[in-house]
Amino acid sequence: MEMGDIMEQLNFTVPCLFGLEGLVGDELRRMGLLDVRVEDRRAHFTGSFLDMARANLRLRMGERVMLLLGRFPARTFEELFQGVKALPLEDFIPRDGQFPVKGYSLNSQLHSVPDCQAIVKKAAVDRLGGKYGLTWLPETGAIYPIRFSLMKDICEVYLDTSGLSLHKRGYRAVGNAAPLHETMAAAMVSLARYRGRDFFWDPSAAAAPSSSRPPWPPSTAPRGSCGASAPSTGAWCRKTSGRKPAPRPRISNTGANTEF
Repeated sequence: MEMGDIMEQLNFTVPCLFGLEGLVGDELRRMGLLDVRVEDRRAHFTGSFLDMARANLRLRMGERVMLLLGRFPARTFEELFQGVKALPLEDFIPRDGQFPVKGYSLNSQLHSVPDCQAIVKKAAVDRLGGKYGLTWLPETGAIYPIRFSLMKDICEVYLDTSGLSLHKRGYRAVGNAAPLHETMAAAMVSLARYRGRDFFWDPSAAAAPSSSRPPWPPSTAPRGSCGASAPSTGAWCRKTSGRKPAPRPRISNTGANTEF
């Protein structure tokens, strides 16, 4: 990949839990990303592939980082098929890439999600097969998940750059009977205005992972520190030499009998 391709400005969307849109938008702005805007259950920003990697590594409250491939009206299956087929999928998916399709439909004429998945998959196969000169795609390589959303007869097609959801990055070694998403726990810590200077008590530690999330805001987090299960863009993580990491705050889990 050329440096010009890495620095190309692209549109990204970060889905999140309902009610956390403003917090995710604030995180993106603190990271210096451009054109940040929020709407129900998601936030948007413009950036390069480096910004994409940075967002995957540093977002605490977003669920995924998805690259917008295209947006078009889709009131019929034919419009959906032609819209997906017109997208430059070959710019991102190699000839041996796997591309599973997931999506949802809300307030749209095309309300059958399985049928829409089949149409999107067929259109992607036709596009990639035509560009690579293949009648059959092996799909034996790396995974490039395609996601679509149909809202009010407008289809948006994305490439999922995160792999597993970002709340599954490995802050807990094992699960609990009643787990709380790490992204929600990070939002609770953020709303509590905890900045690492005072003692931190987590009364729900037996079922909630609040104390297992990095409590500091991204602007003060130690650089070069990645989670135990970094996303697929983990190779972009760089260490910063000559800088001491910020001291870790004291954390106490009261009444916790189970280990994370």
